[in-house]
Amino acid sequence: MLDFTSALYLGMRHPAASLAPWSSLTLGQPAALQEPPGALALAASLAVLQGCEAACVLPSTLHLFWDLFGMLAAERLVILVDGGSYAIARWGAERAQALGLPLRLFPSGEMAPLRRLVAAWGRQGRRPLILADGYVPGSEQVLPLAGYAALARQGGGYLLLDDTQVLGLAGAQGGGSARLHGLPGGCDKAGGHLIVGASLAKGFGVPLAVLAGSGALLRRFAAHSQTRVHASPPSAAVLAAGRRALALNARHGDALRARLAERVAQWRSGMAAAGIACRGGSFPVQRLPGRAHLQPALRAAGVLALAQTGDGPGALTFLLRADQTPRQLEQAMDLLEHHIRRRYERSV
Repeated sequence: MLDFTSALYLGMRHPAASLAPWSSLTLGQPAALQEPPGALALAASLAVLQGCEAACVLPSTLHLFWDLFGMLAAERLVILVDGGSYAIARWGAERAQALGLPLRLFPSGEMAPLRRLVAAWGRQGRRPLILADGYVPGSEQVLPLAGYAALARQGGGYLLLDDTQVLGLAGAQGGGSARLHGLPGGCDKAGGHLIVGASLAKGFGVPLAVLAGSGALLRRFAAHSQTRVHASPPSAAVLAAGRRALALNARHGDALRARLAERVAQWRSGMAAAGIACRGGSFPVQRLPGRAHLQPALRAAGVLALAQTGDGPGALTFLLRADQTPRQLEQAMDLLEHHIRRRYERSV
């Protein structure tokens, strides 16, 4: 089977034999009491990679956003959510809403409605907490993150990015959106308005989350985090995989990112030559609108893709990876074109 459903974009995998050994998967203690061995060093390395002053690792982005929004709910903020934001970060925002913060959606990428919301809520004494993704999968749009950051800074609030799709794939050394967009001040002391939450599960192949930002915010987070008290911290195996991922990134990351860009360019060129509409731009998530119905036929022919259905005919999504070969992409594209042509011929 040719699998286009895996989001291991750089092809990083971490078999047990490749990891540094550990004596115990867990200390049996929460992170608030005792950090797992290696967690602080890994967090520091992730902070440097993203251009941030400090960072903290957590088991998942669900833990991260649950805690972060719970902490921020104590401030006089208004949550302004970009319409393209991913579900898990929104769940955290809904927790803060339940705790009393007002929440408003604005159309993804549109600065004018966001400016109006920031101004209107500012007159009521509320600072903006702008939530957005570093990249919205399947979209051609590049979000105006520098504009979001400027509004957050001017309003004395925060820009909170879910950078799961971007970390490892873009920015200097794969450092993500802050580096890619040159956001003012990055995440250092001058940029205390910027907070970045991300999973390493896609770009780096590690089921681990990282929260990055200013040192002051991370110290406050560590003091207020509930999951660091009541939930298990990342296991020794996951931390070892995180260290290996960063080592691989330092040695081979740029080459892997260049190879992935070649695969995306090959796919885009093939789709254009076949006259097949395809969305996703230069990102490895490539979405074919109106093609979800082709999934069973492709699966029977040995190609796995994601069918995403909604109110309309749905889309067929292909996730491209650096470890896929040009020949594998050619095979998938040939089958796709064959089934589209066959369906067309049956309809006329």
